[in-house]
Amino acid sequence: MTLASPTRTAPDAAIGAALADLASPVWVVRGESGVTVTGDPAVAHRSTVIAAVGPLAPESLGERGFAAFHGVRAAYMAGAMANGIASVDLVAAMARAGYLASYGAAGVVPATVDSALAGLRRTLGDIPFACNVIHSPSEPALERGIVDACLRHGVRCVEASAFMSVTAELVRYRARGLRTGSDGDVVVGHRVIAKVSRTEVAEAFLRPAPSALVETLRVAGEITDEQARLVQRVPMADDITVEADSGGHTDRRPLVVALPEIIAVRDRLAVSDPLSGRVRIGAAGGIGTPAAAAAAFALGAAYIVTGSINQATVEAGQSTATKELLATASASDCAMAPSSDMFELGVTVQVLRRGTMFASRAQSLFETYRRYDSIDDIPAPLRASLEKSVFRRDLDSVWDECVRFFTERDPAQITAAADDPRRKMALIFRWYLGLSSAWSIAGETSRATDYQVWCGPAMGAFNAWVAGTHLESPGRRGVVEVAEQILTGAAHATRISSLRAAGLRLPAMYAEYRPHV
Repeated sequence: MTLASPTRTAPDAAIGAALADLASPVWVVRGESGVTVTGDPAVAHRSTVIAAVGPLAPESLGERGFAAFHGVRAAYMAGAMANGIASVDLVAAMARAGYLASYGAAGVVPATVDSALAGLRRTLGDIPFACNVIHSPSEPALERGIVDACLRHGVRCVEASAFMSVTAELVRYRARGLRTGSDGDVVVGHRVIAKVSRTEVAEAFLRPAPSALVETLRVAGEITDEQARLVQRVPMADDITVEADSGGHTDRRPLVVALPEIIAVRDRLAVSDPLSGRVRIGAAGGIGTPAAAAAAFALGAAYIVTGSINQATVEAGQSTATKELLATASASDCAMAPSSDMFELGVTVQVLRRGTMFASRAQSLFETYRRYDSIDDIPAPLRASLEKSVFRRDLDSVWDECVRFFTERDPAQITAAADDPRRKMALIFRWYLGLSSAWSIAGETSRATDYQVWCGPAMGAFNAWVAGTHLESPGRRGVVEVAEQILTGAAHATRISSLRAAGLRLPAMYAEYRPHV
């Protein structure tokens, strides 16, 4: 059946209003003029009703358990973006509006993380927010420093990302928030949202903490005997975010494959361990439009997490120049490049390709690292080229800066490199990889071609969706409004899908939700 319209060139305002009124039901009816849509129950009563959809509040999408557990109003989260791009201002704005957001602590020195969390606690009081804890195999002191800061400032939720397995620091955080309730059940005071893309990693977070790690922490006095006992009675995570094709660290897996797969792992484990069945599975990566959000919820996501699109919002800790670059990106303007924090392992991150040469320059550094055993082994012409086009200074002075930087951040790195020329080379190359994102954040004009901007295809999809609306300008993209427009549009898209499933063919003028004030 095809929707009837008074004209074939202009939308019927009443039909558009009925579809947009998410608080009221909508009926598809057949009357004298053919098939139409109405929100008027009187019209529905005197017509032949073909299909109907009920009210659908944006806050009702996903699993209500997520919102109830975290003390927020919707199954929507603004995920962490490293180097403080998910800034104090961004987290505070989302928290005040009733949404969960995670501070981007990855890559930030412990003293700055400590100050940020202290400020958020002061500003927000008991309003819920989260902090990112990123796995740092090359710099374990950073992981411990972030956990220490979270414990010190009473952060009740962490977003654990880039973990390949459960670590002692994560177990320490989890265990220290556990106690026995009056009914004998375990009360979870420290919540963990694990961001994963692989089934074996998801399985580790669906199970309790490894006994060996728990015992090591107990013997060392890091956790009490009771905490050691309780942490083996709960899964390591309360929520698992399935990360698909996202900005930054990503396996670029399709969400339609990864999300059902990890939901199936959860359900399989729940047969023998009912506690695993309580873990909610959410979705991240590629979510930048209402259609993408609605699709994630339709696939079974308990909640959704956005990332790339929040970088171009007013509150994000990014420079105006970078936000303008992001606001012009298309969905294909991304590339993979070596990561700074896992450079030696060959791990890559997804970055913006448009307007920057970072990806190609970073790749040349990694290829040099693989080919040679030390800085001194690099042929003179290649070294000169790197110093001129990438570093813009001699490598000896770069090393001097590395020594000063790691003396504050993680002195063990300098100690380890003293007798390991290959390690020293990695730290020198990571100087460029690390500063490239700092140049982007600061808007360093002399380094514009070296900006490292973590970005996934969701950014381009978002730009296409908001083109021609007030959100086209990054200066008008408030992070809370972006969240609310996407959730509202997702609810609209979900109702449209239900009508289409009933056989109704809706013209695009009625089916598409556009951002509006």
